[in-house]
Amino acid sequence: MPNFWSLLKTLGVPISRAVWNRFFQMLADLNRSEVGGKARMLFVLLIIFMFSINGLNVLNSYVNRDFMTAIEHQNMDSFVFYALLYLGVIAVATVVAVLYRYAEERLALLWRKWLTQHAIDRYLSDRTYFRLHSNETLSNPDQRISEDIRALTATTLSFTLMFLNASFTVVAFSGVLWSISPLLFLVAVTYAILGSVLAIYLGKPLVKLNYDQLDREANFRSRLVHVRENAESVALLRREGRLKARLRDRLDDLTANFQHIIVINRNLGFFTTGYNYLIQLIPAFIVAPLFITGHADFGVITQSAVAFAHLLGAFSLIITQFQSISAYTAVVARLNALRDAMKEPRPSSSPTVEFNPAGGSVAFEQLTLYSPRDGHSLVQDLSLSIPAGVCLLVRSTSESAEKALFRATADLWSHGKGRILHPGHDEIFFLPERPYLPPGTLREVLLRTGQERGVPDWRICDSLTSLNLEHALVKAGGLDVEQNWGDLLSLGEQQRLAFARVLLAAPQFVFLDHPSRSLSECAVGELLNLLRHQDITYLTLGDVADDPRFYDRLLTIADDGSWQLRPPGDRRVAQRPSIVPTPSRRSDDVVVFKKDSDDVSR
Repeated sequence: MPNFWSLLKTLGVPISRAVWNRFFQMLADLNRSEVGGKARMLFVLLIIFMFSINGLNVLNSYVNRDFMTAIEHQNMDSFVFYALLYLGVIAVATVVAVLYRYAEERLALLWRKWLTQHAIDRYLSDRTYFRLHSNETLSNPDQRISEDIRALTATTLSFTLMFLNASFTVVAFSGVLWSISPLLFLVAVTYAILGSVLAIYLGKPLVKLNYDQLDREANFRSRLVHVRENAESVALLRREGRLKARLRDRLDDLTANFQHIIVINRNLGFFTTGYNYLIQLIPAFIVAPLFITGHADFGVITQSAVAFAHLLGAFSLIITQFQSISAYTAVVARLNALRDAMKEPRPSSSPTVEFNPAGGSVAFEQLTLYSPRDGHSLVQDLSLSIPAGVCLLVRSTSESAEKALFRATADLWSHGKGRILHPGHDEIFFLPERPYLPPGTLREVLLRTGQERGVPDWRICDSLTSLNLEHALVKAGGLDVEQNWGDLLSLGEQQRLAFARVLLAAPQFVFLDHPSRSLSECAVGELLNLLRHQDITYLTLGDVADDPRFYDRLLTIADDGSWQLRPPGDRRVAQRPSIVPTPSRRSDDVVVFKKDSDDVSR
């Protein structure tokens, strides 16, 4: 076996023993899964059908021999008998072959659905999709989940059955061929071995080329999807020329790699085509002299041709399927890379985010965040606690620092150290600068998953009314009509709809990313008042133009990562609780927000 893996490495196959061990583990997991019983039943049916097909093929070779012999002897009765028997065997073989194909496709579909569901669960759990996107260590995970899993399941099953069928064929037709001519049997084995060695030598570059081609195809398709998803922006900004150049570059990469594949396939085709043509002649070269000298009937020639073709086909799978095998190994390697990337542990330098449901505050303890590009400090040793009811405005001359703090609080930043505590994802919402409204109905957009029928319609409508979004309900055609919200609503309307989701969920905290960039100052004030009215504490990444009167404290972060906490510039807003920083028990430079009921601005 070590020689086998060395051979694969020599051929440039991007898989190893560990890859195949994981592959077999996947098969074992399928066997133990909830669909394992059905999968086993379908596989057993396939084996039964395979035995039947091989048996019918052997029977067909003898019927064909006697049929041709009857023609040679001009025996009409035998001719009619074997013709009818021939038709009967063909009819039964047709039914078995169709059922075999049907069972194979059903098993492949069952396996694909099970494997894809597991891949989706892993991809969307623990924010793996975000980590893969941020790290840029793996290209086109979506294509690997959709296309590569489809290819893996269908091709694995096809190859497995193909090799099993080849084994049965060798057993079934070796005796037939040996009984006709031992020399013909030995020629078949030698011819297949030499042909396989030459096919591997000529097709060796295909493995790497097919691996690269899958990525190039996906990259080209992703650029086309980008044009479709940003059609309006492209048209308004007249960016067609730049996008056209990028698409042509991707197309050039794709076609250049495929050109190499075509050249290798041409050279391999010269060999395999000639190889297959000779299969038709070799039996006649060896058996025809036996007929001419009277040592065999005429039908033996056709029987030997059929048996030789079946046996050589079984021995020559590498030759006939080399292109498919090379593409298959690329798929296995790509899915293994996806599995490794999704199982990659969280970086040890990531800030620790802990949930404290009973705490009722958002706290940063000695939090330092670094730039992933050059490693300089974006936020340095931030230590403060924001209790419920205290609203915070965050400003910085470095937008990177603001984004880092926003993402770290949401457990999406992997470059830094320190601790972040908040009540949990159900009690703190994050609204990005550009609102995200997933495709679906208005009810699904506004409510948490699983609560679509737990909130009455009147409450949803009241929330929309409070945000002046009655027209959005009319545009959507009701609460239960699927819409593409990016096309239906303006950016401001989408932002208001995101606020409506917050109002309906009523978390303790909401972290806002520059809401004033998509809404007017007046609209932002109205929304913040609505949040305060519902006792939702808001933390906001803001610009210089943001009105500080809606906040209780202002946190400023300098370019070097140092920070300062101070009261907002204007305290004229009535009846809002104020807070005073107090030293932490652990360190003099840790600031904890504490509510002071005696200090209320009137």
